[in-house]
Amino acid sequence: MNAFRKALFATAVVVANAATSSFDGAWNVRIASSSQACGNGATVSIGINNGQIASSSAAVTASGRVADAGRINVTLSTGIKRAVGFGRLSGASGSGTWRGAMCTGTWTAERM
Repeated sequence: MNAFRKALFATAVVVANAATSSFDGAWNVRIASSSQACGNGATVSIGINNGQIASSSAAVTASGRVADAGRINVTLSTGIKRAVGFGRLSGASGSGTWRGAMCTGTWTAERM
């Protein structure tokens, strides 16, 4: 029975490590502000790996998580500026809202 448990555990570890999110890959995110005083917006490249978000740029740090159903929570920061975004990815695109200390807006994303 002990060998069976070891084999079962090893199989579970392999399956857990092989799990990927259907949203994994490179994404291009366009950020728009609701206020002209906050700028015209920006484009940021992010990567998703096993549902974890990371930036593809040294200028912007991205972190967060994408759930299996596509719900996304992300934090972008550069220097002392920070914004938190919420929304949903579906297939090869997505959209949502974001807010920072003094600005708010929307974002759209496309898989690259």
